[in-house]
Amino acid sequence: MRPSRPLASALLAVLTVGAGLAPGAQAQAASPVVAAGSAPLVALEAALNSPDDAPLAALLQAGPGLDPVEIQARRRSLRSQFPDLRWTVSAGSPTRDGQPTVILRAGGTRRQGAATYRLDAEQRLSLRSDGRHINAQTVLREQSLLRSGEQSPPVSVLIPDAVLTGQRYDVDVIFDDPLDGALAAGGLAAITPAQVAAMESPSMELGALGGGGLFKRVQAPLRPGAQTWAVLLVHPRGIVTATKRVRVVADRAALTP
Repeated sequence: MRPSRPLASALLAVLTVGAGLAPGAQAQAASPVVAAGSAPLVALEAALNSPDDAPLAALLQAGPGLDPVEIQARRRSLRSQFPDLRWTVSAGSPTRDGQPTVILRAGGTRRQGAATYRLDAEQRLSLRSDGRHINAQTVLREQSLLRSGEQSPPVSVLIPDAVLTGQRYDVDVIFDDPLDGALAAGGLAAITPAQVAAMESPSMELGALGGGGLFKRVQAPLRPGAQTWAVLLVHPRGIVTATKRVRVVADRAALTP
């Protein structure tokens, strides 16, 4: 099964600040880390919510983990699918070495036929700036939920933010409310970097769910990088799509950035 086009928006790095640095890569040393409330971040929130591309194009500069052309293309695509999409920027918890981080959230709705889709997505980022431009970033956490139906069931996404190379780990998405005899189906698929770049939804096989959710055991790659997972749950009260980007690191100390 291939999710419909609105679901595609939740199957990628939806918050449009790029794909992030590979683990171990170094951001530009001359650019300080951006703190919440600083001028570049105030400008970022305004630029993301602007009706045109000019403010975002003026703010972003190509650098490690950051491609302004790709970002603007993704933003346009998302705004076309979710006309009321809004971004917010706030302070995140500091990294282990005390560096500030930023929480970027996006939320919006779209009607397609009789269905209403609601998107909620979040990234925790470390951004760098030369004082005028945001010119590098690291994605520390990324997750999105897309729901259809006025009464779509609440779910919990229990997928780690980071794992070790080669580690086997659990990918679980659980209905918060008991099924009470309702029939539900679900599927899991890995999203390739090419699909992320092209904003494509993966095909996935759906199977009947027991135990109140989808529970899978998967294995991390043998090399550092990232895995992105898409989970599709079909319930009588609506459809829920969850995506999660999992950092894959070789050093146990890097599990908690």
